[in-house]
Amino acid sequence: MPMVSAPVTRTNAPPTGASRPYRGVFPVVPTIFDARGELDLAGQLRAVDFMIDAGSDGLCILANFSEQFVLTDAEREILTDAILDHVAGRVPVIVTTTHFSTRVCAERSRRAADAGAAMVMIMPPYHGATIRVAEAGVFDFFAAVSDAIPIPIMIQDAPVAGTPLSAEFLARMAREIEHVAYFKIETPMAAAKLRRLIELGGAAIEGPWDGEEAITLMADLDAGATGAMTGGGFPDGIRQIMDPWRAGDRAAARAAYARWLPLINHENRQCGLLAAKALMKAGGIVACDDGRAPLAPMHPQTREALVELAAERDALVLKWAR
Repeated sequence: MPMVSAPVTRTNAPPTGASRPYRGVFPVVPTIFDARGELDLAGQLRAVDFMIDAGSDGLCILANFSEQFVLTDAEREILTDAILDHVAGRVPVIVTTTHFSTRVCAERSRRAADAGAAMVMIMPPYHGATIRVAEAGVFDFFAAVSDAIPIPIMIQDAPVAGTPLSAEFLARMAREIEHVAYFKIETPMAAAKLRRLIELGGAAIEGPWDGEEAITLMADLDAGATGAMTGGGFPDGIRQIMDPWRAGDRAAARAAYARWLPLINHENRQCGLLAAKALMKAGGIVACDDGRAPLAPMHPQTREALVELAAERDALVLKWAR
């Protein structure tokens, strides 16, 4: 079984082998808990090692698919330090720092940058189902965070925020706010929005990225996406799509997308954020795949179908720890 290496002292240097613009497959790292609901740091680091070995070009931590909304601030800091220490520059790491408060988001982002993050990912400020911020306030929010840090910002444009972000507005922020340069587009008709964003923003759009577990990846690549932020269970499968695309072989990319799409679809539509952990447990990488309460467990038949689809595609997650 691959072994977890000892933590390495951070130097805050840029990741080795990676430089801007960041491109490729940057899956979300799930947060690993034990059966009591406590952080399982040993399991967490095994999950990170698997994801790197599976071909991840980079990682994203503390995202919604990491269950960031069930973590305390102290746990966020523990995970940030432990993961960045352990990755030790092998790949760039994006730290999600979303918070409604401009001040708190800026402080989180500054701490992530100081710890060695390559980028921060942030949603527009929102709270619950009804508390939203007008466009001028959203602009000021991202401008203030940008002023606090020296690393790029990825804006996560997803329906969960309930905040309309037009391509015109996103392009304006890219042009006028220093560190706003990356965009994870997860809204309906994402490809059309990506195409318009690139058209309006030009060189200011350093990273137009796909999200939503890659369920729209092929259309988004056709529209100009250069990165994919997916679930963490099968980076090797997403690489099989992205690699030929980047090499100019669209036919091979389409064939790989067709092969992996049933698994991508099952994760996105049936499993949600527990999928990566369920696959990692099935493969012996982690001991527990529970979400933290009150998240409901995955139905056994849903889990069985997930593992079956992964096995049919020879996903590394089921073999890496054997």
